Amino acid sequence: MRFRQLLPLFGSLFALYIIWGSTYFVIRIGVESWPPLMMAGVRFLAAGILLMAFLLLRGHKLPPLRPLLNAALIGLLLLAVGNGMVTVAEHQNVPSGIAAVVVATVPLFTLCFSRLFGIKTRKLEWVGIAIGLAGIIMLNSGGNLSGNPWGAILILIGSISWAFGSVYGSRITLPVGMMAGAIEMLAAGVVLMIASMIAGEKLTALPSLSGFLAVGYLALFGSIIAINAYMYLIRNVSPALATSYAYVNPVVAVLLGTGLGGETLSKIEWLALGVIVFAVVLVTLGKYLFPAKPVVAPVIQDASSE
Repeated sequence: MRFRQLLPLFGSLFALYIIWGSTYFVIRIGVESWPPLMMAGVRFLAAGILLMAFLLLRGHKLPPLRPLLNAALIGLLLLAVGNGMVTVAEHQNVPSGIAAVVVATVPLFTLCFSRLFGIKTRKLEWVGIAIGLAGIIMLNSGGNLSGNPWGAILILIGSISWAFGSVYGSRITLPVGMMAGAIEMLAAGVVLMIASMIAGEKLTALPSLSGFLAVGYLALFGSIIAINAYMYLIRNVSPALATSYAYVNPVVAVLLGTGLGGETLSKIEWLALGVIVFAVVLVTLGKYLFPAKPVVAPVIQDASSE
């Protein structure tokens, strides 16, 4: 019976570790036959329409205007800018493993924005930020990003936007349950399609079968299933366990990129991967690995008791 109760937990962790870790490699496959902004727009529009239709058929109603607009804004920050920039960067030949590791700095930026919003932070977390930035510098010196500075800038912009949206989203009223995700994906999809048209993106040929399969995988698994798995973890386990995907995804992405995609990394880049992953672990799990010592207040004896 206990094993049955643990199945949803294991399934959700597997979804985040493997599915979100694999999306970087799948994006790389997709942008070979899709314009990047168009592909991201189709992905989120398809996922949003499917999820919204499912919710409406189940009897769910649209939320009031304020939560709806809040969800749309979070969708722009997290999905349109956050994920859209990664998609564009991979179209510019940034390796999927490198992209995943740079995105793994999201917890570092999240810490900075948490501080701005008045959320308490620990010294150990700031040490993690410093180590993470050192890893980014090492990564940029390895060749894959230094040869494509715009790719590095785009991914960092996406990471900062995702981090800000995550912190800001926790401070505002959002629709309940999966409705928030549906609205976020629809808003992001519309904005990305508009951006695609403004950028002049066009399909010069029908996308390949692998291109269509990539979009389908990203919409169904990378968006609908993985996001709901994340929401399940947020409600049922500690935040540290729920966000542990941040430092597992880069490992999965690097293994897929080098093993199946023929991507190569230099020694300095492999070292940088380790430094960045260590920094993210320090920020996300540092308070559990190195708990602060309790402060014992001195006992003051009452003079009358002597």
